[in-house]
Amino acid sequence: MAAAETYVVVGAGLAGGRAVETLRQEGFDGRVILIGSEPERPYERPPLSKDVLRNERPVEKIFLRPPEYYVEQQIELRTGQMVRALEPRTREVILATGERLHYDKLLIATGAAVRRLNAPGVDLPGVHYLRTLADSQQLGQALTQAQRVVVVGAGFIGAEVAASARTLGAEVTVLEVLPVPLQRALGDTVGQIYAEIHREHGVDLRLGEGITEFRGHGRIEEVVTTSGQRIPCDLAVVGIGVQPDVSWLEGSEVAMSNGILVNEVCATNLPGVYAAGDVANWWHPTLGERLRVEHYENAQNQGVAAAKSMLGKGESYAPVLFFWSDQYDLTLQYVGHATGQDRVVFRGDVAGRRFMAFYLRDGQLRAALGVNRPRDVSAARRLLRTPVTVSPTDLADEQVDLRKLAAR
Repeated sequence: MAAAETYVVVGAGLAGGRAVETLRQEGFDGRVILIGSEPERPYERPPLSKDVLRNERPVEKIFLRPPEYYVEQQIELRTGQMVRALEPRTREVILATGERLHYDKLLIATGAAVRRLNAPGVDLPGVHYLRTLADSQQLGQALTQAQRVVVVGAGFIGAEVAASARTLGAEVTVLEVLPVPLQRALGDTVGQIYAEIHREHGVDLRLGEGITEFRGHGRIEEVVTTSGQRIPCDLAVVGIGVQPDVSWLEGSEVAMSNGILVNEVCATNLPGVYAAGDVANWWHPTLGERLRVEHYENAQNQGVAAAKSMLGKGESYAPVLFFWSDQYDLTLQYVGHATGQDRVVFRGDVAGRRFMAFYLRDGQLRAALGVNRPRDVSAARRLLRTPVTVSPTDLADEQVDLRKLAAR
């Protein structure tokens, strides 16, 4: 491999950060440039809605590497810089400053951007979004003064922010247009359990309810719901999901549909161009379908996989997916990939909040969720990695050892 080659990574989040580490670990000795729009070096996002938000973890603990690592590894870390365009014919990325950077190989790891709510008053002081470290620090400071909080959206960000705000002692109202929280990820059955969990912790959870307006004189004072209710508040958080950060790629000829289309080795339709993380819509060869996943472990592992593909060492990226969520004193862990239409079989103490939920489709195990059951989640992951036929009766029976089923 020629030492003069230049590999550019656009996006200095988890996927991009792990990718440049891998390039050096795998022996690439050419030029490596990592470009990030935020002023910080690569860091982990999950703590932003939990312990960093509640000021329970030092911010320094969330960074992937100390600053000197990038100097020692001769990685050109360009933070606080926006990329304006991609020109594949000349193999260049163009920065907002007009500077052009040549690449021999390019990894796009720009992740996702928050969906913005289009409602009157959304720009009032006291209305927050949460995506970046700066967002988390600003919101965390505001929560120390807030007494009444409204959270718009009950996906993972909304649910975790609501749990953090309640832990800090605020009165919390959550508005969700869907019939249960976390519906898209967990389905109706488990979503209903999480509705009960939040209400047990004092959250005023209003389902099938959206927002039409934020009101206030100089800053947020109340929200108006789609049914006409007026909810007083001194802080509001909008968490209505994210979308792939691809606007800078318009006109580049890279194939896109719900993100950047890549194959099982993270390659796009353009020569020398790859994508990984939240922005990548990739072909999962085992599941036989396309996926775009917005979770920590996928960003980390796909960043590594894409870097190896850039070096000609790529293998099919076909993981058993995994994510987790901490809310109150409960840790939810999820392995596999299911839909809201799949059959759910429970094991354990649902009322006591220590249980497993298995998702089955056409008799086959597709995913498993555990609440405060880490050993069973590990066993379920092995079951999904090497599929075996398992009956719903065995899955529900506490006397049947999941580890032995996986070993079988």
